[in-house]
Amino acid sequence: RFCHLLLRLASGASCISMAPWDFLFDESTYKVGKNGVSPIQNMGAYLGGSAIQTVGDNPVTAYRQLVQQYAKNLAGETVSPAVAAAEANAVFYATPVTACMSGLWPRLIGVLFKRIPKFGVLLGYTFLTGHDEPGYAAATAASILSAPFINPVRMIEKQQRAFLKQTGVEKPIMEILRESSAKWFAPLFRGTIPLMGHSFASAILGLVGQPKLQKYIQAELGKSGQFGGSATNLVASAIVSPIYVVVTNPLSRLEVIMQTNSIKGKSINVFEAIRELGADMAKFGLSGIFRGQGIGIFKAIISLTLFHEGRLFITRQFKAYNVRTGRIPAPA
Repeated sequence: RFCHLLLRLASGASCISMAPWDFLFDESTYKVGKNGVSPIQNMGAYLGGSAIQTVGDNPVTAYRQLVQQYAKNLAGETVSPAVAAAEANAVFYATPVTACMSGLWPRLIGVLFKRIPKFGVLLGYTFLTGHDEPGYAAATAASILSAPFINPVRMIEKQQRAFLKQTGVEKPIMEILRESSAKWFAPLFRGTIPLMGHSFASAILGLVGQPKLQKYIQAELGKSGQFGGSATNLVASAIVSPIYVVVTNPLSRLEVIMQTNSIKGKSINVFEAIRELGADMAKFGLSGIFRGQGIGIFKAIISLTLFHEGRLFITRQFKAYNVRTGRIPAPA
């Protein structure tokens, strides 16, 4: 029902006395705006871009988690980044397909559970404030309000690959849910606080900053006629990604620490995770706190590029459809 409310907001429809799915029959949901697409088409483009990104970057996402997770060995001792990377490599060499595909299904399912609340708030706030494109206030609202929906999916995803080194197989989703149900599903919300910061940085830099930067780059480089939309998208992603990773890498580490220990065991709170991160930095310096930084930058470039390329491609198809059906005039 909350997701339904967000779509109502994105379409500008009233939220008073509404049946669960009446927004689907509301004219404003399908009304084409100044950007050439309707709110429901815009949401579809964002979700489609997310699905494309999720499939494309999953192997890199899995590898980065293992590099960060193996900061501690099975005896609980903090090891060097080189040793942790070697452990992650060993898992990928032993079970390459399983490792690359690990966590993919919860991530794909999460495109709906995670992205509808996030994009719903982002686009709904943008519409209510009278803007055509999402701004920083919309990104802030989206990062905070969507966190409770995103966190359980991220927790399940990380738990699926958390024990690959010991078992060589993914942990089944139903087993994760059964273990969580014994504690009233509270473990699914481990790591929510660092996620809010992570999600905020992601929304500010990825959903708002990257498109603005791409438009600027396209205006400057496009004058030569040698750079198309895809090239400027890649350049913008390459510029934004290092900033994004530097900001979010410590937060990502906190999430991994809090979400990869056994659900049956005692949870690690955010202060304990910060202390563990501090001990890592004290022992190995900045390389300790920024484990997975290089692969994180690579992942961010892939993720942002795939997401925006997918989103823009789907948006263009919707615009072309609207032209063919006479909902908007053909471009001159």
